[in-house]
Amino acid sequence: MIKTREQWLKERRKGIGASEASAVLGLNPYMSNIELWQIKTGRIEPEDISQKPYVKYGIESEPHLRALFALDFPQYEVSYREYDLFRNSQHPFIFATLDGRLVEKATGRKGVLEIKTTEILKSMQKENWKDKIPDNYYVQVLHQLLATGWDFVILKAQLKYDFDGEVFLQIKHYRIERSEVEEDLEYLEEKEVKFWTKNVLGDKKPDLILPAL
Repeated sequence: MIKTREQWLKERRKGIGASEASAVLGLNPYMSNIELWQIKTGRIEPEDISQKPYVKYGIESEPHLRALFALDFPQYEVSYREYDLFRNSQHPFIFATLDGRLVEKATGRKGVLEIKTTEILKSMQKENWKDKIPDNYYVQVLHQLLATGWDFVILKAQLKYDFDGEVFLQIKHYRIERSEVEEDLEYLEEKEVKFWTKNVLGDKKPDLILPAL
């Protein structure tokens, strides 16, 4: 059982985490698939972003947003464990640390709660959240389904707008049923297995994947 951040960071070196999965597909706006390969093979150190304001805001707001979700959706049992790390039963290098666990009270089905906070600074950012989850976060929650084997994911997103010093908040919820995304799960699993076995364990630099325009 992981009890400290240091232990958790050490474990992250041994596989692909949920927030890193989109880099494998070239869909991570903050990290390329080559940068991920360099980190996992020990060629470079990952950037420490823990003290960045937007990261600290996300961490500090998470327990409040989780409690709000529990109030708004009493049909779920909501629980949380720090450093709650799950590994895929067949591919243990596919792992995820959860923001929350869900149990559907009526059925006993298990789900993942993912919490996102983001500040909308450009119109394109707003468009990315319109009627869908941004691609990198969609891959992240798919990865969480792969790691846990559970039935569904609910992503709770707080979008923050600042207009001339006046703050507006918008809350969105997105639900993904495992049964509806099986093809995407199979595709992601195939790409992650190939990346880890061929590129990381085989120490072979991957071709750069550029995001589609």
